[in-house]
Amino acid sequence: MSEEEKKIIIDEDWKSQVEAEKQQAAEAPEQPAAATAYPPASFMTLVSQLMTEAMVALGQIPAPGATEPSLNLDHAKFVIDMLDMLQEKTAGNLDDGEAAAMKDLLHQLKLAFVAVRQGPPSADTGEGAAEPKIVTP
Repeated sequence: MSEEEKKIIIDEDWKSQVEAEKQQAAEAPEQPAAATAYPPASFMTLVSQLMTEAMVALGQIPAPGATEPSLNLDHAKFVIDMLDMLQEKTAGNLDDGEAAAMKDLLHQLKLAFVAVRQGPPSADTGEGAAEPKIVTP
């Protein structure tokens, strides 16, 4: 083997490239942090947000940042009533898919509300236990 094959070549130019990039970054105007990507505004997005809010209030899923679900039946009833009112006010203005989704969603939320309100069946009577504790904000 010749000496040329054993020679290690070190690229010294990378140091100047890094310095130039640092200088450009320091001179460039500061860009704001990337904004959160939101879904497009739509009727179903609004309904989905309200549905999620009702599920949180019913203790079906934990609130954002919480580790355990909490129950707030007053808030759940309010959100379900809002969705009911929205269905009534938009009657005849929704496409078939939106109307069917709204009807099904309200039915499911109302069933969940009744089930949570009645509580789990007690072992001795088979009926609902005492009303669950309502957590208020």
